[in-house]
Amino acid sequence: MEREELMKLLPHRDSMLLLDRASVVDGTAHGERLIRGDEFFLDGHFPGNPIVPGVIQCEILAQSACVLLGMQDTPVSTLFTGLDKVRFKNPVKPGDLFETECRITKSKGVFYWAEGKGTVNGRLCVSAEFSFAVIPDEKKENTP
Repeated sequence: MEREELMKLLPHRDSMLLLDRASVVDGTAHGERLIRGDEFFLDGHFPGNPIVPGVIQCEILAQSACVLLGMQDTPVSTLFTGLDKVRFKNPVKPGDLFETECRITKSKGVFYWAEGKGTVNGRLCVSAEFSFAVIPDEKKENTP
């Protein structure tokens, strides 16, 4: 799925929708983000040697995992509740195609636990376990 389809699944917009495309194969979400070099998060991180911040890499993983939830009956927001065992192995730079693989490992009520990794050219850049909550988006529910 491309960005237009992703906007039907994810509440993120504009500069915070960090996936260019995603797919689900055998319960695993695969996402892609081409780092163009003009992203807001590269301003000042670091001048002359831009590197994608680790927190942005984690956000891309989380957005990939949320694709696994599919369409919800009511508008929802997904909120990080935890990050565990996060490891950064290689930097992500402008021109890189950052690819993700994520899967949900468990769920209970509104809470989900997942694990994922991000790579560039098959080289591991980040791995993490994380959790998030899926909550109704009250603002959207009241919007005609």
